Amino acid sequence: MIRAFQRHCNFSTNSEHKPRPEWFDRERIFDSFISTLDDRVDYTAFHDCGNGSIEDHFLNNKEVNKISKFGGNDAQSFLNLLNYVIEQDYKEEDIIYFVEDDYLHKEGWINILLEGFEMIGADYYTLYDHPDKYSLPMYENLTSKVITTPSTHWRTTPSTTNTYACTMGTLKKHINIHIKYCDLVEKWTKDHDKFTHLWNEGSNLISCIPGYSTHVEGNMLSPTINWSKI
Repeated sequence: MIRAFQRHCNFSTNSEHKPRPEWFDRERIFDSFISTLDDRVDYTAFHDCGNGSIEDHFLNNKEVNKISKFGGNDAQSFLNLLNYVIEQDYKEEDIIYFVEDDYLHKEGWINILLEGFEMIGADYYTLYDHPDKYSLPMYENLTSKVITTPSTHWRTTPSTTNTYACTMGTLKKHINIHIKYCDLVEKWTKDHDKFTHLWNEGSNLISCIPGYSTHVEGNMLSPTINWSKI
């Protein structure tokens, strides 16, 4: 079972400055994601009411499972979600998929994610093929192990965003690390530092290539895919 938790809010100071494609629309991204789901996914919309009530959000008119908690910023919102998930009586092998509200997914992502979990056995998975790993000077000497499954390639990668998947057992094992990088002073989740910490602790993270999801931000789209058509 994949337990997908998609975080939503009415306004975020963390993302208001980000350049977006002209076709960007959070509600359309939500509708697209919901249209890809089947009975292998248990979906929950996790709304942060710190900057507006859920009644003023498009979720109010959507027939999905919804939870609204006061956060007010990215760090508190994600900490609220971590605390909620860790308190649930999920099976150790259940897949927890954290999804941010500006990530677009290709049809078939469920099959790809399950294939990765079943055939590779990594600790963490992302469906986002980060373009920065190909272009930034800090990654000039980055080496990755490339793995194949029947439907796609995967590569090891040192970090990702807060859209990622792991088993409930892995989340429990590393929960203190996940909590540590919810920086309530600076009010954002230091995802890069978190995954660097996990990497240094011996955990591995893999991403599928090409991506089955993308962060919908300016020049940060997963490469080789025409996301505007999706």
